[in-house]
Amino acid sequence: MRDMNRHVSPEPDKTFLILGEQGITFAGMNRLASSGCGVIKRFKPLRPGDKVGILMANGLPNVASLLALMRMGLVAVPLNTRLTKPELKWQVDNADCRLVLCDPSTIAQADGLGVDVLEMRQQSFNEPPSEYNEYGSMDLADDFAIVHSSGTSGRPKAAVLTYGNIYHSAQASALKLDSKQDDRWLCVLPLYHLGGLSIILRSLIYGTAIDLMPAAPFDLHAVNQKLSDHPVTLVSLVPTMLQRLLEARTRPWHHRLRLILLGGEAPSPELLQRCIAEDIPIATSYGLTETASQVATALPQLVYRKPGTVGKPLKQTQVRIIDEQGELAAPDIPGEVLVKGASVMRGYYNDSAATAKALRAGWLHTGDIGYLDQDGDLFILQRREDLIVSGGENIYPAEVEAALRRHPAVAESVVLGLPDPEWGQRVAAVIETRAGQSPSADTLMSFAREKLAGYKVPRQIAFVDTLPRTASGKLQRRKARKVFEDEKV
Repeated sequence: MRDMNRHVSPEPDKTFLILGEQGITFAGMNRLASSGCGVIKRFKPLRPGDKVGILMANGLPNVASLLALMRMGLVAVPLNTRLTKPELKWQVDNADCRLVLCDPSTIAQADGLGVDVLEMRQQSFNEPPSEYNEYGSMDLADDFAIVHSSGTSGRPKAAVLTYGNIYHSAQASALKLDSKQDDRWLCVLPLYHLGGLSIILRSLIYGTAIDLMPAAPFDLHAVNQKLSDHPVTLVSLVPTMLQRLLEARTRPWHHRLRLILLGGEAPSPELLQRCIAEDIPIATSYGLTETASQVATALPQLVYRKPGTVGKPLKQTQVRIIDEQGELAAPDIPGEVLVKGASVMRGYYNDSAATAKALRAGWLHTGDIGYLDQDGDLFILQRREDLIVSGGENIYPAEVEAALRRHPAVAESVVLGLPDPEWGQRVAAVIETRAGQSPSADTLMSFAREKLAGYKVPRQIAFVDTLPRTASGKLQRRKARKVFEDEKV
């Protein structure tokens, strides 16, 4: 996995990374990674197993830095560039990062995180290489990365992924997607998400090319132009992105485009029907950070024949559905989705309680609701309870609620996701105000925007005198949702 030299020796001039019109070979990237090792080592002495945050936009410094960390035996901690500084600091502290690597676009965000910060510019990789001219030995049990995942406590959990998780996930994905040596995978997803990161890792393992584009802002014209004019064979998208691309495109896409991998959330029936009508080769996928990406994937023929399915589990991956009593559910009966296999995470970093709850008897309890039909194909009915998925981004209601409660006029709040034709879901909040207080929705939105990343800020706010609660005082989220249903929002 760390051994890029496997691809350098037999095919040193094969393209690994495409950035605009620039192509970088495996041999070239090998040299850049070695230079990156030298820059990092000269800045701060680190030991194998130390954690290093990567706070960077999509680009050469991000990829070269990741490969340098792998070469040095350091554990990567991808950091979401859309988070606020308090959110970033929490993740950096939670993962015990000893260093954060940033680029010129994120240097201001990285300042003040409480750890050493090293800015990696493109010219940084022209520095003399270190003695790390060969990738070190690696055990599949070694930790590769700590990736912050969704949780129900209001804070994301830190999933520990090993090299074995990544390797087995990549091998299973290659079999499912029929990976070819001349594949060219367009990456427009951010590398701080596993959906983007996995493309880099798979291409490294397969010896294939990546066409890397900026993730933010999502440039519809540039991506459509890339899909039309360049021989891209695969692209990973969330449904919102695909819908917007289809609405904006003016020319057919390149004839070599053989697969669009859709994940992050379920595509709407309308989008599925459009793809079927226009013969768009979509593969619907279900995956989790905790499983190093894909769990199950339905290829186009199955998607067209059985809309709504995500297909059968990948090789070396098992899925079962259990009812509320923990018993196996019969076919077509919904229950909790459990996953077992070589791609399942080692656990949550520094959170033994959450690990014990999620991993039981070798099975990952996802909290997602779905069913297996008579053919063994998986259908996902609902993402983790209360989790909001908007435009492919996971939003934790408890985190937004905690931010809103910091306003002096807010006594309590319930945050939930409402259906949205463009984003899948939009964030909404029902607010119980303190006696004598009457803040406006705009006031609370502005307040939340100071505390949270923009995509987490509620787009709709309703006010009530008293939020519904059970006899024990627990908030009743489903009843709170009725505020918006009654308003026919």
